[in-house]
Amino acid sequence: MELWDLYDKDRNLLGKTHVRGMPMKKGEYHLAVFVWVFNQRGQVLLMTRSPEKRKYPNLWALTGGAALAGETSLEAICRELLEETGICADPTEFHLQESYCSAENNDICDVYFLHKDVALEDLVFQKGETCDAMWASRALLEEMIKKEQLAKPDVCRYRQLREGLKNILK
Repeated sequence: MELWDLYDKDRNLLGKTHVRGMPMKKGEYHLAVFVWVFNQRGQVLLMTRSPEKRKYPNLWALTGGAALAGETSLEAICRELLEETGICADPTEFHLQESYCSAENNDICDVYFLHKDVALEDLVFQKGETCDAMWASRALLEEMIKKEQLAKPDVCRYRQLREGLKNILK
């Protein structure tokens, strides 16, 4: 059973936890974290979501997930990155790019950038979460979006961050 801390829309802790998978009340939010990992060639690391995933199975996606009860945003992104890819990164390596509240998904999202060169063969996939990886250029990412191969939430994140990605994603 996975527990999340609950927040209000202004990111104030409500002093309550929530069981993942249960409906959330209006005005309650949980913390979600995502990371764009870039290599020196200006490519972004994408992972294939496992076929067992309930949402967006077999689609390419960024690394991320929900913060567990008691975790900070940085602790959560470090854990998610390690669990889903095997990449160990120090919290100081992450750069918070954007934070926003999504009433539609009942979450507060923190989106990070991380610059780290990692060989694909060194990645470790998390059973039931991830099953493949690739480094994608801007052109490939745009093509994947057109072909609906990228998970919808990450398409939205890409469009939101288009300006911030101009100097990084080649």
